Amino acid sequence: MSAPHAAEAAHLIDGSLYVFRAWHSMPDEFHDADGHPVNAVHGFTRFLCELLEKTRSDHVAVAFDASLTSSFRNAIYPAYKANRELPPPALERQFVLCREVAEALGVRVLIDHSFEADDLIGSALWHLRGHGRASVIVSADKDFGQLLGERDEQWDYARNLRWGPAGVHERLGVHPHQVPDYLALCGDAVDNIPGVPGIGAKTAAALLAHFGSLDALLDRVEEVPFLRLRGAAACAARLREHGEAARLYRRLTRIALDAPVEPHADALLRRPGDVSRLEALCERLRFGPLSRSRLRALAG
Repeated sequence: MSAPHAAEAAHLIDGSLYVFRAWHSMPDEFHDADGHPVNAVHGFTRFLCELLEKTRSDHVAVAFDASLTSSFRNAIYPAYKANRELPPPALERQFVLCREVAEALGVRVLIDHSFEADDLIGSALWHLRGHGRASVIVSADKDFGQLLGERDEQWDYARNLRWGPAGVHERLGVHPHQVPDYLALCGDAVDNIPGVPGIGAKTAAALLAHFGSLDALLDRVEEVPFLRLRGAAACAARLREHGEAARLYRRLTRIALDAPVEPHADALLRRPGDVSRLEALCERLRFGPLSRSRLRALAG
């Protein structure tokens, strides 16, 4: 596929992912003026500056998760993400500061207590598509594959890998619209979604290649024992037993497209930076001369 031109495509950044990466990868020698650790803020700011310098994107947003426990998915399935440890207070505090840096740079910040970052990105992409604009999702998360239309891309920034809809099939063996069904079948350990016992990634992809969708698979489960598939009879039995659970899991794996994101064409248009706010943040966070000069240049 031909890549969307950087200035034309909107860049939708999975902010929480890159804050966590900075938290784990940056040394703990960075402290703010009050002595609090700010290593994640320094790492995230470097990442964001570099991305804005590279792309010069006119439309850009950073989406954050407000909480690991307040999403609508937790009401549907209380065990959702229950395997994850809550961020320590030192990191929670840095998340707020990362949002402040992005806002001061004129970047639209998306956050909501009922919807996750994935849903905010999905809803933003859906609105942008309606206005004829392509999107680049900046994230390594496989869940985003379900959002990619023919003009969209996903960009794993750390590895500098980009792919479109065909790349989803190369990676997972399913087409973008099948990704929620695929994850419902084989599960997603990162989000504590168990999937159907005994059905792994290859089997899930093979079943969806044959039946097209989870609903068709469950409606025609009596055909499964006759497939040229290892353990086909046992697989059919598990699908009969866990079919309704799989439908529930799909409600968790499907990215919502109705999160509260402004629908107009320029909702994510980058605004001029707030220079005085940036200067105050630079003092508070004790940014070095290079970071300060990059932030000033990007604020213009």
